[in-house]
Amino acid sequence: MTVLIDSWAWIEYWKGGKYAGNAAKYIEGEERAFVSTINLLETYSWVARSYGEDIAKNKMETIEKRTFIIPLEKTISIEAAKLKLKHKLGVADAIVLATAKHVNGILITGDPDFEGIERVVLINR
Repeated sequence: MTVLIDSWAWIEYWKGGKYAGNAAKYIEGEERAFVSTINLLETYSWVARSYGEDIAKNKMETIEKRTFIIPLEKTISIEAAKLKLKHKLGVADAIVLATAKHVNGILITGDPDFEGIERVVLINR
């Protein structure tokens, strides 16, 4: 299985939240895993704000070791625009969803903004 691990899952995992075990199944799993550069922005920002820049840099290294990082490119941008309109998503969420679609993966998240969208696994259920 191919997955895109959303920022929500990484943050839940690192803060040891209620659904950290559900996130761990994918973060520590054997699936072919991806992240969007948007996920890097969101995750780095949250970790740096919560724990400091040194820890944030360390966490980025962890993401880089576990996943393939997909940059925002034209085809993903156009697909994100379509998904934004279709599902009434914010820009960042639309880019993440489009990136998951681009790699033919399943989006792993707990973000309720993705509820009811196909090829999304909500780990907080």
